[in-house]
Amino acid sequence: MVIASRFLRLTSPPMRGPDVMACQRRLLVLGYYNLSADGIFGPATERAVVAFQQASGILADGIVGPATWTALGIGEVTWGGGRYHISVDTVRNVLALYDSGTLRASYPVATGKPSTPTPIGDWVIIEKEPNPGGPFGAAWMRLSVPNGGYAIHGTDAPSSIGQSVSHGCIRMHNADVSTLYGIVPLGTLVTITGQLATTRLLYLNVPPGNDVAEVQQMLKTLGYYTGSVDGNYNPATVAAVRQFQQDIGLSPDGVVGPQTIVALQSRYDIALGDVQP
Repeated sequence: MVIASRFLRLTSPPMRGPDVMACQRRLLVLGYYNLSADGIFGPATERAVVAFQQASGILADGIVGPATWTALGIGEVTWGGGRYHISVDTVRNVLALYDSGTLRASYPVATGKPSTPTPIGDWVIIEKEPNPGGPFGAAWMRLSVPNGGYAIHGTDAPSSIGQSVSHGCIRMHNADVSTLYGIVPLGTLVTITGQLATTRLLYLNVPPGNDVAEVQQMLKTLGYYTGSVDGNYNPATVAAVRQFQQDIGLSPDGVVGPQTIVALQSRYDIALGDVQP
């Protein structure tokens, strides 16, 4: 399990969307990118990301994950107060809109899957983009989560609504998100509730668990592990983790901590061709 929105990176065809545009805008502000923020993750964007990562002491792999998002920052964030408040229940997959404390409407939504959950907490809407299209549907409203491009947005997969299947974003039916987009301003408070996702360090002979099995499955898909996906952090799993860490430039200690799990998830997404928000 990793708290990370989709990993922005160079793909063919290129990844595109308002989250890419948000990344480009921050790179522009910080002086690493001098082209238009067109929302297309091309070679120039990758070069800018790598230069920024190198300057920031982040693993310079050209992939925009949690550490890079956090380092990029989100500019000035201001809670606008006002009459509207959005509440998202990630257990029931329901979004509720309150107007001056009174429930005005509720909508079914899709939220993050267990391996990439929607971040719990109080956030505000910091960016809005109409009609982004593709997997973002009819509207996009970015949240102030510092370590990713999380947003409330539409979708081109309406059958996913009501399920926990996203990369952490909150998906709505396009008609619903268009209505919400037209009502709530920047600075609107968004409270996300549900089961708090926690992670633990994984090391040799740590008590078995589904988190170990997830790591083993990712390593297996990436070609580092050939044993059973049984949730036991055994010597073969340690050896596979060490080889993976060594190959991507991390300290090969065989322990799965925050850096390693994010790196694993990003490479797993690449292997699966997963570009969905």
